[in-house]
Amino acid sequence: MAETTTEETTEFQTNSEGVAYTSETAGSSETSSKPATIAPGAATGRRKEAIARVRIVPGTGVWTVNGKPLEEYLPNKLHQQIAKEAFAETGLQDRFDVIARVTGGGMTGQAGALRLGVARSLNQIDEEANRPVLKKAGLLTRDSRIKERKKAGLKKARKAPQYSKR
Repeated sequence: MAETTTEETTEFQTNSEGVAYTSETAGSSETSSKPATIAPGAATGRRKEAIARVRIVPGTGVWTVNGKPLEEYLPNKLHQQIAKEAFAETGLQDRFDVIARVTGGGMTGQAGALRLGVARSLNQIDEEANRPVLKKAGLLTRDSRIKERKKAGLKKARKAPQYSKR
């Protein structure tokens, strides 16, 4: 009576330095044992002249900006991508509904203000899990660039009147 044993055989390969490695991937220890916090959060984001008051609540990923869907309020796909960047970085898409009030500025400024407001809201909800990711992506830093003031004797901030030699 022959016994059959099923032993796992792992084949080791060597790279150019002669270090042995296996082609199988080990289980990722990156996944945390505690579940992600799902709670409402609110924050303010600013960019140029735009101000966004953002509130995120647990939901299915519905965006409402000034009473309109995000796709209608910001028709440009790039602006939509900028606004959703914080969710993409943290991997929390479709877990929160976003309700925002945006005033001032133009489309780019408003998209940037939305991004900062959403990032700050996510940071407020679960600082331990979200802050390192958001900070590394630079989403918690306010873009302090603003319009330069007009100077006396010039037409704009730096544009001078045409020089006339005679």
